[in-house]
Amino acid sequence: MNAAIGSYHPPADTGLEILYQDEALLVLNKPSGLLSVPGRGEEKQDSLARRVQARIPDALAVHRLDMCTSGVMVMARGSEMHRTLNRMFQQREIGKRYIAVVDGRLAPACGSVRLPLICDWPNRPRQRVDHEIGKPSITHYRRLEYRPEDASSRVELTPETGRSHQLRVHMLALGHVILGDNLYADPVNRERAPRLQLHACELSLRHPLSGESMTFHSPAPF
Repeated sequence: MNAAIGSYHPPADTGLEILYQDEALLVLNKPSGLLSVPGRGEEKQDSLARRVQARIPDALAVHRLDMCTSGVMVMARGSEMHRTLNRMFQQREIGKRYIAVVDGRLAPACGSVRLPLICDWPNRPRQRVDHEIGKPSITHYRRLEYRPEDASSRVELTPETGRSHQLRVHMLALGHVILGDNLYADPVNRERAPRLQLHACELSLRHPLSGESMTFHSPAPF
């Protein structure tokens, strides 16, 4: 069963899953249910950033995954690398790929969603499509598999932009909500999975010091 919206029960700290580490950056696999960075209030201080900093004090977060999303995250080592990686994200020099399981048969099998997003303030942290003042948001998708036994599609999602909840809202806008989503799914689709079926499976970048092309993978746990 999914946790109620607003409650926070982070997974036990059993150690970090470090995919790569050097003097410039860290690449980690974030578990579902753990905040990327501390939230508001003492009860939301436990996060991947805090757990990493307890072991590697110069580590700094440069991007986030939603609490319920798992997968690959990169952190900078020190303030100079933090500025460099921030710039790389802003200039879309870092590639990301996700795996999701959505309701129904996603059709056509591939395409792009271009819908501007903005915070739905009366219902925050939810986001919504707004064609007047929303920020441009682009997601490319590809159906990998349709599962007739439970009427769901396994899809690959490649965002060009990194808006809050972008993948979740774009899939909802297509009429194919991500299973297990406690913010956007109806009660039936919320309970079809024990967690949000969204995982950051790949991150690619050029190393900020050497310029080497690097790609990091984490297989989806669902």
